[in-house]
Amino acid sequence: MIVSDPKTQRRPELDALRGLFLVWMTFTHMPTHFSDLVNQPVGFVSSAEGFVFLSAMLVGTVYLREAMEDVSGVIVKLWRRTLKIYGYHLLMLAFAFTVAALFAEKTHRAAIYNLINFYLAHPKTAIIGGVLLIYCPPLLDILPMYVLFMFLTPIALAVGVRYGWRWVLGGSALLWAAAQFGLRELVHTWIMRITHLQIPLQETGAFNLFAWQGVWIAGLWLGAKSAQGEMPLKRVPGYVVAVCGVVCVFFLAVRHHWLGPVLTQESLGIGLDKWQIGPMRVVNLAAFLIVGYWMRRYLVKLISVEPFLTLGKASLQVFCAHVFFVFVGLTLLYEDVPQLHGARAYGMLSLTFAGLMLVAMREVRLRREAKAAAAAAKNASAQGQAAVVESAS
Repeated sequence: MIVSDPKTQRRPELDALRGLFLVWMTFTHMPTHFSDLVNQPVGFVSSAEGFVFLSAMLVGTVYLREAMEDVSGVIVKLWRRTLKIYGYHLLMLAFAFTVAALFAEKTHRAAIYNLINFYLAHPKTAIIGGVLLIYCPPLLDILPMYVLFMFLTPIALAVGVRYGWRWVLGGSALLWAAAQFGLRELVHTWIMRITHLQIPLQETGAFNLFAWQGVWIAGLWLGAKSAQGEMPLKRVPGYVVAVCGVVCVFFLAVRHHWLGPVLTQESLGIGLDKWQIGPMRVVNLAAFLIVGYWMRRYLVKLISVEPFLTLGKASLQVFCAHVFFVFVGLTLLYEDVPQLHGARAYGMLSLTFAGLMLVAMREVRLRREAKAAAAAAKNASAQGQAAVVESAS
């Protein structure tokens, strides 16, 4: 969801990774039996964590050097990007509050109705809360998180550049710890008192932002260090990688109930919670990251292919399009049927990925044309200046 600076060399493998996460996310959200297969298949790691982490890493990689020279300029660029993401958020809300809401009211199909039932019951409060990034219906709660993280990123970059990343990481760790002990609930109560909006906590989105900022800050830090040629993961010794591999296998076994009834996701509870980023989940994510980095040469060869490359280059637009197609898939559910099956499932998936590719290809083409037009204008300006100098001499 991050657009690289023109001065920064584009890394196709990062586009491919974003594309992979988008495909993974689409399979997870689409109501078919594939959702069960791809939902955390390699342990307690999901496409959401990977996408948030990678997006932050790209920001750190692209903007760190500029932040070291011109902090104010980086603030303007990041806030401009934040405004663009916020615009897409408003478009998604408009779709949910009009087309989706009208369908839900007429059909009362639970799959759609339950997503926006708060809006249907309290439309004015929902609209104000949605604009203020407080009310976040399911599937529409990721972009608000990105908006807030991107908006606050210049502060983290400035502190990291001027005072050292230990202060940024330390503050992030404290926020994560506070999130485990009810910080979100306290802030929610405080916001409700200030805004006088009666929005239940469960309607503010599934993500605990005070915990998820840790994923963003970790990615931002690693991206910044990578831009300086000091990637910390390079210094991880081999025996630690081996231990991390064992940890990954352990959580994989827990995820798929291979260790009996004592060690299961249910028995370990909040420690593995996705929305809270519980402590045991942090261990799994860290181990997975270290092993993944160690295997990066092999992974790059596997993922640096189509359609991942094209999808990743237009990740913001593709993400929004995937939400639209998921809504369409949900409209096909009826009564108590939780998933699409047979021809409906395969047809919906085929339609979805064809649509996502068309969206991505169009966005890539528009960017290419805009870049070519800018280059042509720059050349024309340079030639004009040269002609003026030549005529003057």
